[in-house]
Parts: sequence; C-alpha cells; structure tokens
Amino acid sequence: MRIRSLGVIDDAVVELSPGFTAVTGETGAGKTMVVTSLGLLLGGRADPALVRIGSDKAVVEGRLTVPPGASAGVRAEEAGAELDDGALLISRTVSAEGRSRAHLGGRSVPVGLLAELADDLVAVHGQTDQQGLLKLSRQRQALDRYAGDGVAVPLAKYGEAYRRLRAVAVELEEIVTRARERAQEADMLRYGLDEIAAVEPRAGEDVELAEEAERLGHAEALSSAATAAHSALAGNPEDPEGIDAATLVAGAHRALEAVRSHDPELAALADRIGEVGILLGDVAGELAGYADDLDADPLRLAAVEERRAALTALTRKYGESVDAVLEWAERGATRLTELDGDDERIGELTAERDALRAELGGLAQALTDARTEAAERFAAAVTAELGSLAMPHARVSFDIRQTEDPEGVEVGGRTVAYGPSGADEVELLLAPHPGAPPRPIAKGASGGELSRVMLAVEVVFAGTDPVPTYLFDEVDAGVGGKAAVEIGRRLAKLAKSAQVVVVTHLPQVAAFADRQLLVEKTNDGSVTRSGVKVLEGEERVRELSRMLAGQEDSETARAHAEELLAAARADA
Repeated sequence: MRIRSLGVIDDAVVELSPGFTAVTGETGAGKTMVVTSLGLLLGGRADPALVRIGSDKAVVEGRLTVPPGASAGVRAEEAGAELDDGALLISRTVSAEGRSRAHLGGRSVPVGLLAELADDLVAVHGQTDQQGLLKLSRQRQALDRYAGDGVAVPLAKYGEAYRRLRAVAVELEEIVTRARERAQEADMLRYGLDEIAAVEPRAGEDVELAEEAERLGHAEALSSAATAAHSALAGNPEDPEGIDAATLVAGAHRALEAVRSHDPELAALADRIGEVGILLGDVAGELAGYADDLDADPLRLAAVEERRAALTALTRKYGESVDAVLEWAERGATRLTELDGDDERIGELTAERDALRAELGGLAQALTDARTEAAERFAAAVTAELGSLAMPHARVSFDIRQTEDPEGVEVGGRTVAYGPSGADEVELLLAPHPGAPPRPIAKGASGGELSRVMLAVEVVFAGTDPVPTYLFDEVDAGVGGKAAVEIGRRLAKLAKSAQVVVVTHLPQVAAFADRQLLVEKTNDGSVTRSGVKVLEGEERVRELSRMLAGQEDSETARAHAEELLAAARADA
C-alpha cells in the first residue's frame, strides 16, 4: 500500500506480509494513518482534513489479493475492473476541497463499490467497533451472523411477512382514518355522475351543435348566397334573357364540337369544356337542393342553444369538452366502485392482517428458538477463547428476551413487541469471575476486558465466517501484563489461517508478530518512504525496548525484549 500526503505521512509504502504484522511507533507518529489508509481503500468516508497541509490531494494505492472464486472478484469484474494475477489494484484520491474518486482495476468506480467488496476481503476493528459492540442491535447482528443459515433462513421469511404486514396495516389505517373524506368523495362523485346522466351527452355532440347553431343563426344569408350562386350558374327563370355560366359553357362546347374532327388538340379541349359543363350542372343542382333544405326555423335554433347551454354546464365542471366529460364520468364510476367497496375491503384487510400477525408470531418463535440454540454455542466458543486471553474464569452468555406489548404478536403464549428483525432483544452478558452475576458487557466489562471480549468474538467468527484479512487498531488498549501476552499469542494463532494486521503499543503483542513495521517521523514531523520500515534483528529488539521502558538502550529493557521474542518463537 502506498500513501501520499495523508495526515503526517508525506510519501510512504507499507508492505503487509502474510501472517501476523504488527505496526508500532511513537504516539503521533502516524500509525493510525495506516488504518485510515486501508479504510479509504475499502470505501471509508473521505475527510478533506486528512489531506496533508500544503498538498492539494491525498492518494492511497493498494494491491489486494482476491481468493479464487470470491464474490468480491466476480463483483469487481462485473464493474469492469481487471484483475492482475488474482489481485485488485485500488486507488483512492481525496482532494483538499472534499472531492473523492475511486479506481478499481484501472476503472473509475463509485466509492460504494469499494465498501461492497470490503465485506468479503477485510474485517477492520478498532476502538469504535468496541463501542459498537455495546449496542444491543449490534449484539443481535453478531449472534445472527454466527448462527448462519439457522437464523438467516427464518429471518428472510419473517422479513417478507413483516413487510407485507406493514403494507396491509398502512392501507387499512388509511381506509379507516380517511372514512369521512372517502364518504365525501363518494357523494361528490355520485352527484356528478347523476348530473351527467340527466343530460345524457353524446360523444362529439358539442361540436355538432356548434356547427348547427352557426348555420341556423345565418340561415337567411346562406339561402340568399346559394340562390344567387345558382342563378349565376344555371340562370334565373324570372329573367329568361339573362346570361348564365351553363349557357355560355354550352355555347363554347358546341362551337368546338363542330370542328373537333380536324385537330386532335382542339378535340381534347372540347372534351374538357364538356366536363366543365357537367360539373357546373352538378354544383347548380346541389345549390338548389341546399337552398330548399336550409332550415331557418327559429324554434330549432332555440332548442339547439338550450342543449348547448346544458352541455356547457357540464364542461364547465367536468372537462373542456363533452368527450372529456364522458371520460371523467368513466373514471368517476370506477373510483366510486372502489369507494363503495371500502367496507368489504376493510374486512379483507383485517382478515389478512390477523393471518399475517399469526404467521409472524410463528416465524418470530422460530427465530427465537434458532437464536437461543446458536447463543449457547456462540457463548461457549467465546468463553473458551477468553480462557486463552487470560480470563480463565470469565463466562459469556446471552440474554434473549421479549417485551410484552398488547399491540404485538403472540410468541410463546405472550403478546410481545416485534420489529423488522423479530421479537427478540439480544444482550451479551459477562461474568468476569466466579460468583459474579452476569451483567451486560457495557456495565460489567472494563476497557481491557472489553478488548478481549471483542477479540474473542472476532476469533470465533474467523472459524465460521472467515475473511482473508483482519485489521485491529489498538484493540489491546487498556490491557497489560499477562493478558497482553495472551492477546499476542491468540492473534498469532488467528494469523495461521488469515492475514492479521495489528496497530499496537504493547510489546507483548508485537513480539508475537511474524513481521514488525515501525512508523517514525523525520525531523520535520513528516513520515516519508524511509519512515515505514521492516524491523529485524537488533532493530526489532531496540523498538521493543522502547515500547517496554521508553529507552532503546536500557540493558534491562533489552533483556526483557529478547526474552519476549524468544518466548514468542518458542510458542510458535
């Protein structure tokens, strides 16, 4: 992993080997920046305050080996990333202005994808994770994670029934609480539908009536115009000497017909004039019929206007046209059917709700049974681990309980509260020594004990739900002496099946590491490439001496450091 311009780190390369790697250094030297860098590669929140002063951006680049067939590799390839000999190249850039960019296998990707992949590749634990373990919801999640399919299968069924029950309850509440509003809506719809039914409009009727009203309103002018046009075309019987178009066209046709045999072109013109004469005769006949049929009845005009007024009253309320009014009526009738069926729907929903509550109660009981069985195994495994962590007399147990609620579901003959994860409240209890009553770890565990409980829980998880890499950020805080030695020994054991990286201030823990990295600042207060180095031989003894006594050259501290290293090698 290469880190540039992040916090106190100017430019440094961190090589994390297989097995157990301990990261040590003076307080403030930048050890935590190693954890922060890995967190950025794994999709953690980008804080612009992390960018080194004077730099415009911080960059973290890393190479993560992906186990063959791991879902993380499949998901990365789906996103367009390319694996390099089974490894993923990840880059994260954070600008001083707060912008963040991520690249995976040479492809720009959303930061959220990095977090998605991290779940399968690395488990990061620090002081905040210990605090998280104090929350009851996290303790239940830890138990469910350990239980595996034993809880996951009934939990999936429970979740599906729970979501359906919530949807039914919301719909039922809406119908019941809005009964008055819905009744008012139904009355309004009935009134509108009755009003439309009384008028009985036809599709397009308003357009037809508008045209008829226009015609009736100008009947005299239309009749005069039709009569005058007819006279111009076909003549006026009262004026036999008058000249009309039909007579003139007929004369032109006769003149050409007499000589058409002498010239084909003239014959064609004669035919066209003949067609004009026929067309004039047709138009004249239609004009005569139009004038005869034109209705100038004032009563009919009044009836049309009255009908139009009735239709206008509807279009003013229910639509811009009669067609729109009819569409409103169709929708209104459908909606009225729904509203009138509320009582029946309430009965159906109530029956479905009661059935779902009964089903949910059965599934909640199955979850409780599965959790109880898993809790016994989980507690026994964690208790055994605590024995390896200098807490031989400590006992871990789980309190799985429900809270009575008259509005809840029936579980074990009681009506109890329930939520999206079941009806159980799960709490991790610790009895640190014989005779001590089991108490919630939030109240019954010291800082050092909590660190060891957290480590024991993670070690148990490693046997059931392993990830390739574990990173612990000072989870040994508050621990010393023999307990620290046991933590180092247990981390070394965990490292036999996974890569373990520990940021620590305890020499007892660091002595068990397969590789020890020292993070140290230069004179100007920054960490450069030379500031992260692998310690071997005499250098490692000096660093352990410093961690033991604060004095690298103390003979007593050196003897103790060599003794720690020898004991760790013998234990391996």
